[in-house]
Amino acid sequence: MVTRADIGVIGGSGFYSLLDDAEEIQLATPYGPPSDVVTVGRIGSRSVAFIPRHGRDHRFPPHRIPYRANLWALRMLGVRQVLAPSAVGSLRAEYGPGALVIPDQLVDRTSGRVQTYYDIDGAVHVSFADPYCPSGRSTAVRTARSGGWETVDGGTLVVIEGPRFSTRAESQWYAGNGWSIVGMTGFPEAILARELALCYTSISLVTDHDAGVEAGQGVTHDEVLEFFAQNVARMRTLVSETVQSLPEERTCPCGSALDGIKLPFELP
Repeated sequence: MVTRADIGVIGGSGFYSLLDDAEEIQLATPYGPPSDVVTVGRIGSRSVAFIPRHGRDHRFPPHRIPYRANLWALRMLGVRQVLAPSAVGSLRAEYGPGALVIPDQLVDRTSGRVQTYYDIDGAVHVSFADPYCPSGRSTAVRTARSGGWETVDGGTLVVIEGPRFSTRAESQWYAGNGWSIVGMTGFPEAILARELALCYTSISLVTDHDAGVEAGQGVTHDEVLEFFAQNVARMRTLVSETVQSLPEERTCPCGSALDGIKLPFELP
């Protein structure tokens, strides 16, 4: 059985079958328990920890997910690289349902979410100009394209508070700014990963055009879940193959994100 992991996956409950020789681990963190028990196992030769972002019964809406506990729990297990598959809406007509976007930029439009570990005993300012791991991104793009998936290399993910979807005016505003896709869970996951010096890669599956992109009634919750469920097997395959293609030694800047910074506490 595996008790430590090198790679973390934060995704939906459909990803449980990713892992071989899996065991469930109950973890406590200074920020409370993670979304659910952490499942640790193997994909090929790589040790992997999986956390269902919303809980296995989908009990946590986007604004209530224990993001800090989730990332802390992964680091406790030894994880240093994180893959984050999620469903997103498209802000561009050319990115239709089924397209895969590996964003390289992020815009935070959430409100009220705790987005730092360093909120006591002095400020810690971490660089976030490039929010995603360049090595993880290039690996995900290469793996998806080799599997025949229509893949967009780069683009901006705008993260909204949720749990409601955007109005048409909001959607048109986001698109007018040149942003590519919209979701509800990519922040603060990305910055919390950076604050722990983890590599973080978003793998975003387009399930629909956002409300302002096309005429019609606008997307519904059931439609998003149904489309993602139809594609979850393919997403599992992509994540599995990406895990096995990630470099074993990190040479990206993510691991040195905290170099030269005095932290108020020791990281796990």
